[in-house]
Amino acid sequence: MSVVFVAASQLPTPFAVFTMHGFLDEETGKEHVALTLGKVDDGQPVLGRLHSECLTGDALFSQRCDCGAQLEAALRAIALEGRGVLLYLRQEGRGIGLLNKIRAYELQDAGADTVEANERLGFAADMRDYSICLPMLDHLGISSLKLMTNNPRKVNAMEAFGIKVAERKPLQAGHNAYNSKYLATKAGKLGHLLGARHQAELE
Repeated sequence: MSVVFVAASQLPTPFAVFTMHGFLDEETGKEHVALTLGKVDDGQPVLGRLHSECLTGDALFSQRCDCGAQLEAALRAIALEGRGVLLYLRQEGRGIGLLNKIRAYELQDAGADTVEANERLGFAADMRDYSICLPMLDHLGISSLKLMTNNPRKVNAMEAFGIKVAERKPLQAGHNAYNSKYLATKAGKLGHLLGARHQAELE
């Protein structure tokens, strides 16, 4: 695997002082980060999240998605637990990149949902590759997760790579009037476990 550890430092945040571990994917040139809190290499299940980069949601406060709210909720949960890990993966727009995500947004503005927009641009609905998580977790000594996610694909991916998912913890945050169709599409077309309300909105 081409993902290698580069360096680690302290990262004070409003939630806790995390340790930030930097990784480089030598094959793609992409840089990924893991934030850890407490002792995570003791073999016990670690509260964790696999968070894909979302510049618009994480940094620009977009209400079109729930990404920024999920990121904050996950960091708060780890801080409250006093122990955990968050992998920040540079896979913008479910893997299609920032500019293509803006192109997809343009199609969504004209009525397409998130899956239809990606497909019209020639992409699969979700292009993310979770195999990059394995060398990061291996480096950190993590073999079991209490995974904060609504996405069964993440659970299946971790277990396929030999990472035990001891528990799936729902992470629902940031629902608003602008992202109701987005969340309904995640529930109805991508299988995210968001409850019957979002499934009904798609029908």
